[in-house]
Amino acid sequence: MRILLVEDEPDLGRAIKRTLVQHRYVVDWVMDGRMAWDYLDYPDMAYQLAIFDWLLPGISGLELVQRLRDRGCALPVLMLTARDRMADKIQGLDAGADDYLVKPFQMLELLARLRALLRRSPQLEPQILRIGQLSLNCATRVATYQATPEQYQTIELTNKEFQLLEYLMHNPGQVLTTEQIRAQLWAMDTEPLSNVVAAQMRLLRRKLATLGLAVPIETLHGVGYRLNGNTL
Repeated sequence: MRILLVEDEPDLGRAIKRTLVQHRYVVDWVMDGRMAWDYLDYPDMAYQLAIFDWLLPGISGLELVQRLRDRGCALPVLMLTARDRMADKIQGLDAGADDYLVKPFQMLELLARLRALLRRSPQLEPQILRIGQLSLNCATRVATYQATPEQYQTIELTNKEFQLLEYLMHNPGQVLTTEQIRAQLWAMDTEPLSNVVAAQMRLLRRKLATLGLAVPIETLHGVGYRLNGNTL
């Protein structure tokens, strides 16, 4: 799950990004509205949700929302602002924001609002992904496998392992190039090693294999990877 965070207060931006990463989200954090618009226009990027501060250098959060809606983009947007007047809330919602959170706020409330936005998004994807014995709950960020007809066991996955498996299970049967995977699972401000996707894939396969799970992840040499199976 990839989120674009646009917040120009350094301490708040770092705190939000840290919280989201701890909850297994991939986060691109920028502090300028113009840079945010460039990220939204990046051809290989697919965000599932955006968080915009209202007052930003370059392009305001309000204008970012308006631009998205003017071009027909339904990306869910949570607006952050210190403006708590009813007129301001109405202006933000009328501009196209899906929800509105007044500063200061608790991180638990932020996470709850994000979950609510994702549930009612018109781009909503299945919250429970299954293939064979393996299940991913994308809302609670928990992976489990069915050891017996009556017994389920939680799988301890790192953030990256969960994100990689989630991306594969959202796209069963599709060839995902190394470049696509890297673009979706690593933030724009990081420079992962050239073999990071292959290394992460090996770790995921090894962990699933130790549990006796035969997840058919096919390597297409020189191209990428494909999960051979269907979400159920």
